[in-house]
Amino acid sequence: QVQLVESGGGLVQAGGSLRLSCAASGRTFSSYCMNWFRQAPGKEREFVSAIRRSGETTYYADSVKGRFTISRDNAKNTVYLQMNSLKPEDTAVYYCAAALTYCGRTVHGYNSWGQGTQVTVSS
Repeated sequence: QVQLVESGGGLVQAGGSLRLSCAASGRTFSSYCMNWFRQAPGKEREFVSAIRRSGETTYYADSVKGRFTISRDNAKNTVYLQMNSLKPEDTAVYYCAAALTYCGRTVHGYNSWGQGTQVTVSS
């Protein structure tokens, strides 16, 4: 498994931007599909975005499409989530996840998780 550490969360006004980072340990980062999920209070953890190993293929939840951009730097073992035009409903703890053989939208497909970073968007 790969160890993951998220950073970059914080408090921002609606319409603002944040950039999340997820740093991974290990030498095989480029072999993993990387994913961002989020979980708001009282709600289930939900898919946000995913990026395949090469970085050429990305996926987004409809709720963030056009506002969020996922990217990765395999040389730095890091995946990013650029979040623009933030809305109060984007408020959640954001988690980074990794999997070797799965790149879908289901939580249970991922076996490596970070500790999460809080994003709060005020109206």
